[in-house]
Amino acid sequence: MHRSERYNANGGADLAPLAERFGRTRALTEALVAPLSDADASLQSMDDASPAKWHLAHTTWFWETFLLREHAPGYALHDERWPFLFNSYYEAEGARISRAARGLLSRPTLAEVLEWRAVVTAAMEPLLRDPALAGLIALGVAHEEQHIELLLTDIKHALFQNPLGPAMWNGTAAPSSAPVAPLGWHSHPGGIARVGHQSDSFAFDNEGPAHRVLLEPFALADRLVTNAEWEAFIADGGYRDARLWLSDGWAWVQREGIKAPLYWRDAQGGGEHFTHQGWQAREPHAPVTHISFYEADAYATWAGGRLPTEFEWEAIARGQDGASAAPAHDPAGGVQLYCAGPVLPIGSPGLFGECWQFTRSAYLPYPGFRPAAGAVGEYNGKFMSGQVVLRGASCATVRGHSRPSYRNFFYPHQRWQFTGLRLAKDL
Repeated sequence: MHRSERYNANGGADLAPLAERFGRTRALTEALVAPLSDADASLQSMDDASPAKWHLAHTTWFWETFLLREHAPGYALHDERWPFLFNSYYEAEGARISRAARGLLSRPTLAEVLEWRAVVTAAMEPLLRDPALAGLIALGVAHEEQHIELLLTDIKHALFQNPLGPAMWNGTAAPSSAPVAPLGWHSHPGGIARVGHQSDSFAFDNEGPAHRVLLEPFALADRLVTNAEWEAFIADGGYRDARLWLSDGWAWVQREGIKAPLYWRDAQGGGEHFTHQGWQAREPHAPVTHISFYEADAYATWAGGRLPTEFEWEAIARGQDGASAAPAHDPAGGVQLYCAGPVLPIGSPGLFGECWQFTRSAYLPYPGFRPAAGAVGEYNGKFMSGQVVLRGASCATVRGHSRPSYRNFFYPHQRWQFTGLRLAKDL
């Protein structure tokens, strides 16, 4: 992550009127693609990533399919051929183009997709006033916010493939202000904790039901691991010592020739990393990002710690407002905290806003979990296999999108997202 790579998306909180949040989110998606040409927006650099144009269209397909088609009398699909192109993984919605082929969609053009977005946004206006649809609209807003982050990470990966190192936005990183403080710890006494979403505000289905877990005494680091600390791991042979790695991780390192986080390179003037502003000097005191679960786990072993469980992370984060906390690299923004009781410690500013933080928890359903009825029930539940949970938020996450109970999830080898780590230890 780059300290100047900050997207003050102003995603809003549940207190904001739903119609306002809808309009702001739709506008933000389009503002972010403004620097892109049609060719830029059509790039697909790997199967895990999608073209920016596809994200623009898929989020529009969502509104047209689940809101307008079902609840707007007389609404006709903008183009009856396009659902096949822009359905993502909803089996209930029928056949669709393969994920790997999304980059072959030179048509419709970027201009045509933006025109479709305008039509759908306008058609949604009457539905935004219907209280019966509020829950589905809130899901649609959160869905588009997720795709805003994916759009940013996917186009970064696509531009990275270009030997010219093109910048999406012009700018140069501000120099680091000061070294980070020595690593400190938030201690937790353990006990029975209630975890999961516990209010009437919006949450994804995978955040519930709320339930009890037993925590043994533990401590969570008060800051994230930095680039400089990761460089020490590399210098000490971290990527060459099989004793540090899980078996699958070591096989991945050997097979893929992994020697450093994604987007790192050594240059004549020092270490660099690729950002939305092109190649920039690597800031030693910034949090390390774009690492896999395998790398995070190996580093934790090397450092004499471990990764936290998702419930340990949540127990610490309960004291901090993930919706309105400023990114930790924006001191002027301050940090806004909930009123926390004296028993639970308060999380550090970096719990939200710098990078997603790996836990060692498998992505599995909570006790009593049931998918929602209908096609939207495919949103999260069917992916609860073979992935690991990440907590927090990143510099590319729309502000207001995350919360202490939020569960992000990726496969252990994936690292094109803004992923980092925070150490934990037993007490």
